[in-house]
Amino acid sequence: MAGAGQLGLWGLRCCTWRVWGPWARLSDARGLAGPARGASPLDTHVPRDLLLFRHERARFFRLLGLFCTGQFAFWAYLAHFAFSELRPAGQPAASVRPAPTLPGGASVNPTSNKWRYGFTVSCLTVGSLIVAAGFVYSRRSVWQVVLRQGGRDVTLSTYYPFGLSSSFTVPLRQVSCMAHRSEVPAMIPLKVKGRPFYFLLDKQGQVYNPQLFDLTVGAYRKL
Repeated sequence: MAGAGQLGLWGLRCCTWRVWGPWARLSDARGLAGPARGASPLDTHVPRDLLLFRHERARFFRLLGLFCTGQFAFWAYLAHFAFSELRPAGQPAASVRPAPTLPGGASVNPTSNKWRYGFTVSCLTVGSLIVAAGFVYSRRSVWQVVLRQGGRDVTLSTYYPFGLSSSFTVPLRQVSCMAHRSEVPAMIPLKVKGRPFYFLLDKQGQVYNPQLFDLTVGAYRKL
């Protein structure tokens, strides 16, 4: 009687293993197994300020400021030359050849007021656009990212032309990474709510604590 009971118990264990064993292995293969004992998700509520990203390029932006200054001076000189030298000539003589014309019928006369003012405005526009592009690129180039104590705020440090820098702090919920850092070739784009254009993080910089970076600054949020 006792032998029959032991035999029945052994058979029940074998049936249980046949049914549960393959399912357990399948669950482990699919990643459905529970977390390992003692493991816990990464906590974003940091007890102190943590540096997440850093890439110093003060020398580059000093050179960029000098380049923009030189370009603006060059185009301003051309504008001054056009405004002061391309003045309308006096009454042309009858023997002087007329100025050539474009297909639309406009005359090509560099000394006319139309060409004088047009060339002056064009030179000033080009110089101003170069300065504006250099300024915007400097202001949107992030060289340091710090996650503040508690993990609710983040401080972004950006450049000015000539290597100067400034910082501002915003709530983390107002920062969204538009592409994962592994998907972009050169720059990581960040969008900050209420501020135009993207903020750029150069991938040549150092990312400290990549997992925490991906969960905080590197995460996509719908703003």
